[in-house]
Amino acid sequence: MSITPALSVRDLTVVYGDQPALWDVDLDLAPGTLTAIVGPNGAGKSTLLKASLGLIPRVAGTVSFFGRPLNAVRNEVAYVPQRANVDWDFPASVHDVALMGTFARLGWFRRPGAAERQRAIDALERVGMADLARRQIGELSGGQQQRVFLARALAQDAQLILLDEPLAGVDAPTETTVMSVLRELVQAGRTVAAVHHDLETAPEYFEDTVLLNVQIRNVGKTREVLTSENVKAAYAGRPVSLELIR
Repeated sequence: MSITPALSVRDLTVVYGDQPALWDVDLDLAPGTLTAIVGPNGAGKSTLLKASLGLIPRVAGTVSFFGRPLNAVRNEVAYVPQRANVDWDFPASVHDVALMGTFARLGWFRRPGAAERQRAIDALERVGMADLARRQIGELSGGQQQRVFLARALAQDAQLILLDEPLAGVDAPTETTVMSVLRELVQAGRTVAAVHHDLETAPEYFEDTVLLNVQIRNVGKTREVLTSENVKAAYAGRPVSLELIR
């Protein structure tokens, strides 16, 4: 029996100015998988997530989630952006940010109630941030901010979670917490895909990997994808550490 992908991308092309950021990309993410999206700077990793979610325009291509268009399953898809793309001066508490994850299921005219507020607190507890629920988000460290945005995704209770560089610039405890939560999500049947910058930790953290450089170069089990030959070809001579790549 065929399994409907959690995310299916066909012929996806995105152009910035006169330069292709993605070119004719085909990709399927199977349900219940934990996948890294890796590649050199400028490879289109973040663009792949944003274009799939309709956050930036596509020149060509189609995208479906669980076999349906995004508008039909928007509640089931959560997105955690890069910290660098967030306005941390926005006057919101840690609890407020986590609570935002419940809004998708409430609709436009319902206000969050006790159940939604408790879901936000539960999500903050999972990432070790419940004690700081009243703190302003801009007062937190980078690692703490990343945990809060992960809590927002947890509060949404989505089936597919897409994360853009969730481990970039965070401390070791946050990295451990984030990966532990992502593994728990997959064990519970969720699908997780994350843009990841560190080739050396990818085999430890992710079972599957997409190797991208404008086009898909390799897809599959991480240790089979991240061979020295595949990485060198995808990075096209750019400096890269291959000490842990076999």
